[in-house]
Amino acid sequence: MLTHKQVWDGIDRLAARNKLSASGLAKRAGLDPTTFNKSKRITKQGKPRWPSTESVAKVLDATGTSMRDFVELMQGGSPGSPVGRGFRLRCTGLSEVESGACLDAAGFPLAAGWEEIEYPAIDDEHAYAIELDRDVAPPFYRSGDIVVVSPGSSIRRGDRAIARLRAGQVLFGLVLRRTAQRVVLSELGGNKAEEVVEAERLAWLARILWVSQ
Repeated sequence: MLTHKQVWDGIDRLAARNKLSASGLAKRAGLDPTTFNKSKRITKQGKPRWPSTESVAKVLDATGTSMRDFVELMQGGSPGSPVGRGFRLRCTGLSEVESGACLDAAGFPLAAGWEEIEYPAIDDEHAYAIELDRDVAPPFYRSGDIVVVSPGSSIRRGDRAIARLRAGQVLFGLVLRRTAQRVVLSELGGNKAEEVVEAERLAWLARILWVSQ
């Protein structure tokens, strides 16, 4: 499992590799210069604040860095050096997730019905990948992207998540609120519409770790 420290260390090393400060890296990617400030890595309540997938994607694009290189930076290595331990990650298509063919009622992988892909540094026995066969939240998640999901991870406000409804519909969004009665998701696209999912409609909710484009 990736840790809060690993992700921020990776951003700091990426900045240093490009001879930039964390603020300079953010500006190069078109982000607010304070996006990666150390003061923003912990909330006022003392909880860890993670960089968004969008901000990471933007700095990787701005610096011409692949996801694999970034993972190596997070682990303390140099891009091109051997990754500590490769991981064969189970992978399926979005249509299989919608049909429920390869996941149990709680959103955990069943034994059969999977392909495997090489993916470094995800040390989570329950994690799996979903290959998107269509755009689901452009420009964030597009056809061909690989979305890595951890059904066993705790989910906090502000996390990106995937929800499967009992009727089979799959939603991608930002978790705004979660109670025993309902989950409120914000769309990742431009209009930021909210979707309220009552508990009786929800089959499962899982945290999105990464998206590889």
